[in-house]
Amino acid sequence: MNRHQSSLVNGSFEQGISVYDRGFTYGDGVFRTMRMREGQPVSWPFHYQKLVADCAAIGIVCPSAELLMSDLQTLFPITEFAEGASYVAKIIITRGESERGYAPPSVTVPTRVIVKSVMPQYPAVHYDQGVQLHVCETRLASHGRLAGIKHLNRLENVLARMEWRDEKIFDGLLLDQQQHVIECTMSNIFARFGNELITPDLTQCGVAGITRQRILNLSKTLSLNTRVAKISLEELLQADEVIVCNSLFGVFQVCAICDKFWSQSQLAGIIRNIFAHD
Repeated sequence: MNRHQSSLVNGSFEQGISVYDRGFTYGDGVFRTMRMREGQPVSWPFHYQKLVADCAAIGIVCPSAELLMSDLQTLFPITEFAEGASYVAKIIITRGESERGYAPPSVTVPTRVIVKSVMPQYPAVHYDQGVQLHVCETRLASHGRLAGIKHLNRLENVLARMEWRDEKIFDGLLLDQQQHVIECTMSNIFARFGNELITPDLTQCGVAGITRQRILNLSKTLSLNTRVAKISLEELLQADEVIVCNSLFGVFQVCAICDKFWSQSQLAGIIRNIFAHD
């Protein structure tokens, strides 16, 4: 991939990020990562709605859907999707530039960045048998106002991801300071207990991904009672079934956490099939 053609800054291949940009100096911004299929972002209405909400939560004016879609079409021309090629788009919105100091100017011009990368290829065994999770020692702090937002301050996730190098581990399970299960480093998590499908409460920390919300919306389709609740690691390990999800791989079953193993189940495959026909 031509590196000079793999990103756009404010709609330009030539423009770079200023050293005064608050996304660079303070992590003052938000982002979303999504699959691109045949030149179009998958689940775009969900992604844009969340992008607008996250921007609003920290007081940034989100660029219009039309402007971002124009950028995406420039960076991902339909001609590049021959023979089933698949890509990933990362949209970053920062508050824009300012002088030194935490206080932002009264008027700022948001910076928008689109980054292009090749879609990861996930091993067939992840779909057939599930994935293993590592329980991270890194604990998430309570962030209150920032909870649920996919902001650019992701140092906790970086430190957690540094905890393992075993290629058999797919992701790391993150707990908060009170030992409640919150999420994984790159995915949200659900646990099924009988006919109840529970995902952790993210009112104090964590990222509320759009795939998580799409699964919560599937109550009637799945014939399960989906709900948000606090859940401990001990409770999670007693679940009949555990799944993880994000916008790139969709949904995988969890087959192992610590010394707990789950036999192959159907929920992840059922949800993947529903998403494939959306």
